[in-house]
Amino acid sequence: MASPLDHAKRIVVKIGSALLVRDGQPARAWLAALADDVAEARGREQRVMIVSSGAIALGRRVLAMTPRAIPLDWKQAAAAAGQAKLIAAYEEALSRHDIPVAQALLTPDDTERRRRWLNARATLETLLDLGAVPIINENDTVATAEIRYGDNDRLAARAAQMISADVLILLSDIDGLYERDPRIDALAPFVAEVREIDTRIEAMAGGVNTAAGVGSGGMRTKIEAAKIATRAGCAVAITKGAELNPLARLRDGGRATWFLPHASPQAAYKAWIGGHLAPQGALVVDDGAAAALRAGKSLLPAGVTRVEGAFEKGDAVRIVSASGGEIGRGLARYDAAEAQRIKGQRSDAIAETLGYAAGAALVHADDLVLS
Repeated sequence: MASPLDHAKRIVVKIGSALLVRDGQPARAWLAALADDVAEARGREQRVMIVSSGAIALGRRVLAMTPRAIPLDWKQAAAAAGQAKLIAAYEEALSRHDIPVAQALLTPDDTERRRRWLNARATLETLLDLGAVPIINENDTVATAEIRYGDNDRLAARAAQMISADVLILLSDIDGLYERDPRIDALAPFVAEVREIDTRIEAMAGGVNTAAGVGSGGMRTKIEAAKIATRAGCAVAITKGAELNPLARLRDGGRATWFLPHASPQAAYKAWIGGHLAPQGALVVDDGAAAALRAGKSLLPAGVTRVEGAFEKGDAVRIVSASGGEIGRGLARYDAAEAQRIKGQRSDAIAETLGYAAGAALVHADDLVLS
């Protein structure tokens, strides 16, 4: 099959500690080769975001933590000490190609609460637009055992969903999914393509492949990540990452298990807005705004005549015409109280009215689905 990488515009790469850290130090030769891959992708006008483990592993060395099993507060201290070294290693590798690096530390709340999700997405998309490579990690320094992702596979899937990525690449110590454990059965069939993650696929991940893939979750967490990402329209590859230039190898047809989505990222996102979120309020618009929306434009405050409900920023709202018919649904970029204050105004008056501006639109066209 043609590789999903061929036409991808946004790519998320997840990298585990075992690939990045060797004897407590960054694997600089491997990172340099990865940077070459990233530069090649950017030459194809592809935007790349990296979800990276490694802070705790590097921080253990910095703080001379010798026990293998350390308590949560020690892990948080190690993450604080190691994150600086991790970002410095990426900066060193990517600076050869004049590619800027930006750090983003996320917690589950940032990707699962809509208000914070919108804020995080806006930041990441701005970084990509400005030509930076965001380096994302879980905010281990503040996350507790109860609220942690626990593995960066799921974080990578949420990040891919957040920026509507076309491809998520999970670099592992194994080249994909097998029907049986290849370490025990050398003839175990390899699963090259998955179009539906059903109980049969889950059984493979939860049984003999449980330990395959280093990190905190193994193959099971990678399958769970694939579920999240493919539902968001993102193709997922599980492939071996230990050799140099893993992205170039994958692009050239390297061995991998590909999980294929049923819709594009944009279509999946619009379906989520239109069919899975309960509206928390409504924005009534004039005829001019209604026509603009049907032409694919964003909803600006100037076209809003009435605000209904008590919605928060990021909540779904109905957009209603003057006659009462529903035009569509979208995610509000301002809460109800703010919308009430700026309705009917020009967008350039938002900052003066509110003291800040979160964009010119009350509902952006990217976050809107027409009825």
